[in-house]
Amino acid sequence: MLVIDGHLDLAMNALNWNRDLKKRVSEIRRAESGMKGKGRGMNTVSLPEMKRGEVCACLATLIARVRRGKVDGYASKEIAYAAAHGQLAYYRILEAQGLIRMIRSNMDLKVHVEGWLKSPEQNPIGVILSMEGADPILDPDHLEYWWDIGLRVLSLTHYGENDYAHGTGSQGGLKPLGRKLLEAMYSLGMVLDVTHLSEESFWDALEAFQGHIIASHSNCRALVPGDRQLSDEQIKALIERDAVIGVALDAWMLYPGWIKGVTSNEVVSLEAVADQIEHIVDLAGDTRHVAIGSDLDGGFGKEQCPHDLDTIADLQKIPSILKKRGYSDQDIRNVMYENWLRKFGEALPTKG
Repeated sequence: MLVIDGHLDLAMNALNWNRDLKKRVSEIRRAESGMKGKGRGMNTVSLPEMKRGEVCACLATLIARVRRGKVDGYASKEIAYAAAHGQLAYYRILEAQGLIRMIRSNMDLKVHVEGWLKSPEQNPIGVILSMEGADPILDPDHLEYWWDIGLRVLSLTHYGENDYAHGTGSQGGLKPLGRKLLEAMYSLGMVLDVTHLSEESFWDALEAFQGHIIASHSNCRALVPGDRQLSDEQIKALIERDAVIGVALDAWMLYPGWIKGVTSNEVVSLEAVADQIEHIVDLAGDTRHVAIGSDLDGGFGKEQCPHDLDTIADLQKIPSILKKRGYSDQDIRNVMYENWLRKFGEALPTKG
């Protein structure tokens, strides 16, 4: 079954982790064998593995946050701006080599998915360009530049606060520049990703922004407590706005009390991913608002994933789990790819 993944940090893995994503996962693991550091030698994502797992498209990120307080990152927005362009260059090279296809319009997406349904082996992986945290945007007046080079989805923050809003682990609402940035996003037709917004900033953003909204990789606070997750009230508000929520596979977002670097992934399986999906379905009353936003290799490896997932190709285990829980074939297609297809069919411009 086709998969559209709502969140993959492909360029970050290439540039920050020095991983050649054209190679097989096994080759990357061998190259990192003996390296110290979280996730080394345990990656789950590469382009060949995405193809094997029928991940026909994804939201692929530019991520370059500015250092503030305890939040690590670059020393200035100017440096973050330059780093994001390095990641953009990586995607452009992959596209020139025929390995990915940049998706800028709803027609691009429609034609791309139709091609995969007919002949997956003959089509590259589709990429909708997303930015996780708006630090590389020097000023809201500069957003049109990013739109013109293909950026279609933007989240305001990552961890901590920035010039635009407050994010995970911080408290506070939108800042004046954040409101101005949302105005610019709406005028261009850019999609707002509410992932990582603090509680106050989340509600401010929903009130201030009337365009298309998603939560690319967010789980349920009712199942796993913490401000990184969405409360039921937030999920219901997103459903009212016809948003799609991508469920993440990071184990600390799937298992209450997970301690990074200590808890074994043997305690969590892909059944926990299905639990997250099911909770959103229960709140919505249908399967139209939940999808996959795996965040695989988002700074961790298989040691911090469900134990029955070795690579991204194992997303293909989710349909059988949902089938056993009584979900119809159409419901499963919704979760695996059709909800993202519908949402971006509505949200992306008619011309690239």
